[in-house]
Amino acid sequence: MHISKFVTPEIIFGKGALSQVGECCLRLGAKKVFIVSDPGVMEAGWVDKVTSVCRSSHLPYEIFCEITPNPKDYEITKGVKVYLASECDAVIGVGGGSAIDAAKAISILATNGGNIHDYEGVDKIQYPLPPLVMLPTTAGSGAEVSQFSVIVDSVRQVKMTIVSKSLVPDIAITDPYTLVTKNRELTAETGMDVLTHAIEAFVSLAATPLTDVQAKNALTLVAKYLRPSTASHTNEEAKTAMAMASIQAGLAFSNAILGAVHAMSHAVGGYLDMPHGKLNAILLPYVMEFNLLAAPDKFMEMAQLMGINIAGLTSAEAGRLAILHVKQLALDIEIPLCLSEIGLKEEYIPRMSQAALEDVCILTNPRDVTVSDLDRIFRKAL
Repeated sequence: MHISKFVTPEIIFGKGALSQVGECCLRLGAKKVFIVSDPGVMEAGWVDKVTSVCRSSHLPYEIFCEITPNPKDYEITKGVKVYLASECDAVIGVGGGSAIDAAKAISILATNGGNIHDYEGVDKIQYPLPPLVMLPTTAGSGAEVSQFSVIVDSVRQVKMTIVSKSLVPDIAITDPYTLVTKNRELTAETGMDVLTHAIEAFVSLAATPLTDVQAKNALTLVAKYLRPSTASHTNEEAKTAMAMASIQAGLAFSNAILGAVHAMSHAVGGYLDMPHGKLNAILLPYVMEFNLLAAPDKFMEMAQLMGINIAGLTSAEAGRLAILHVKQLALDIEIPLCLSEIGLKEEYIPRMSQAALEDVCILTNPRDVTVSDLDRIFRKAL
């Protein structure tokens, strides 16, 4: 008998949903909350909005905003020290994937102790975490609904993937209005991250009917709304659609896991500290070309979901059109087309290929992958 699980937090979605954060924390029994964010989100004013709601709910708080893109192990160590000293008993993550991943990592150490490196891999967490409420300000990472946290090991210069159902937040609050402060570049990169989550989850070896529903819905929304969302920061319909796509893609990959795109982007991002969404966007079509052989029928369905006319085409022909569509989408929203444009050098590739092969995400890639395969894909994307 095949047994699968589908884990999800309570989800509160809609314009103005941010106002629910205080009540949500109180429902979870919080007496004092630890707010984890980053300087950019602080500057955009969203942390102030959250603290205002907390004050209205008579809920004390402590703020920790010393998180960088691709959060580092030493930032987590510092954050947990501040958490323990502040005597907080719940955690709010406010921001993109970096802030939310960091909030989860700090929560692990708050109740489990040790070093964040101890939890790399799958199901290493033994004790319950503090109540977690996550409030994303990007339509991208899906971290607010996932069982993942990705933290950089600053010594090894690799991204550690931590996977545990304990990391699924108690409540995810998605307010599409927060997306209006994102610039064009960030909107494009995080939107391509959503697309990557949807595609990798859809073809994953661990996909199920429940994850397929979420992945397909997300894919359809991104194909329709990422361009207008990138073109205008005030397009409310597009922002709302992309926020929903991010949630659905997050639910899909949290339960179906991912594939070679994320394994490869984790390798590069950990070593060179590059934007995760941009790396995924560049690598995605090259990995799709590699994986087409393993899942042609799903690639054909992807083409349909993207609005491509596939009448009279074979699954392989339709799949190749889906790959071309992804390349054109990236081109339209001004994503770089190759890794050399963002600083990857040929001499890095052997190290990157080995690191990607050791990433947990590679396990659910639909096609068997060797270090030589990864080397070839990296060189094509260079």
